[in-house]
Amino acid sequence: MSNKVINVAIIGLGFGAEFIPIYKKHPNANLIAICQRTQSKLDEIGNAFDIPGRYTSYDDLLKDPTIDAVHINTPIPDHGIQSIKALKAGKHVACTVPMATTVEECREIVRLAREKNLTYMMMETVVYAREFLFMKELYEKGELGKVQFIKASHQQDMDGWPNYWPGLPPMYYATHCVGPALGLLRSEAEYVSCFGSGEIRKDLQEHYNSPYAVETTHIKFKNSDLTAHIYRSLFDVARQYRESFEVYGSKKSVEWPLIEGKPLVVHTAKKPEPEIPEEVHSPDYAKLLPKEIQPFTTHGVYDADEHQHLSFTQGAGHGGSHPHLVHEFLSALVSRREPYPNAEQSANITCVGILAHESAKKGGTIIPLPDFTFIK
Repeated sequence: MSNKVINVAIIGLGFGAEFIPIYKKHPNANLIAICQRTQSKLDEIGNAFDIPGRYTSYDDLLKDPTIDAVHINTPIPDHGIQSIKALKAGKHVACTVPMATTVEECREIVRLAREKNLTYMMMETVVYAREFLFMKELYEKGELGKVQFIKASHQQDMDGWPNYWPGLPPMYYATHCVGPALGLLRSEAEYVSCFGSGEIRKDLQEHYNSPYAVETTHIKFKNSDLTAHIYRSLFDVARQYRESFEVYGSKKSVEWPLIEGKPLVVHTAKKPEPEIPEEVHSPDYAKLLPKEIQPFTTHGVYDADEHQHLSFTQGAGHGGSHPHLVHEFLSALVSRREPYPNAEQSANITCVGILAHESAKKGGTIIPLPDFTFIK
């Protein structure tokens, strides 16, 4: 492994704090700065982790010439504009999901990344979760056979969440189910069709002028006979938190458990009927990482659950994905290769959700993905 070191800044210290010790221990990272609007919290985190650079202004941070890359963990509405600002400032960008909230912002991020020869990576947790890595390993070994169909879902009760969350259309935050659907075969979505179902409370509808309790989308894969079915809910649906991903192959299929914490179910073709299903616990894939950050696949920043960020605890630790995300971003920078997902792939994944909601508003009309989301 190269001994090159990347100077990194983390933007946003809510969920972003989960990544601090991973960067601190990664052999190719030098975490030199953090950014948080509240000075007291900035100093609390900075002192706890001995981080010298501290900024309450994102614009000021981007003027620091010693920073090579930023990892953005701010609220969803800020992702697009903050990524654009960082690319314009000559910084490589890792950004939590989704990439942006409009097709136009996604287009600009792709344009800038290519024009300035900079790396952009959307930090989609599910495509580095141990369950996904297990299914990907089965696929790459040929054990699934021909992949025939993919299904994914993300259901979560967001009642009481502040700011921009109330009434958010389900597909606006769909990368956790779109990402694995496209990521298994490293595919691109060609077009989508989506239907809304049910109705959320009137007080929630007024925020985005969207009534749908559930949005369910079909994705047609580009240059393929494959389709995926994804569904998403945020309000007024009784369901435990679940980010699920299922793959159906000609030899084996893998289904997500209905209840969090239960094992996956692997179905093997041509066995006697009672022997077809088998419960399987996903192995951990820490072996894919530098030894310094391997422990982070099984625990987070804090020892006590009450200090973990809510998105981390609700997502059952995001499947041990955080150190894999950091390593993919840094190793791509060090080796000068494209990460997964890169700018175009991130745009394709994100625009599926944005355009799916537009399709739902038009009664399921087929909407193609724009050309800039395809790798040329």
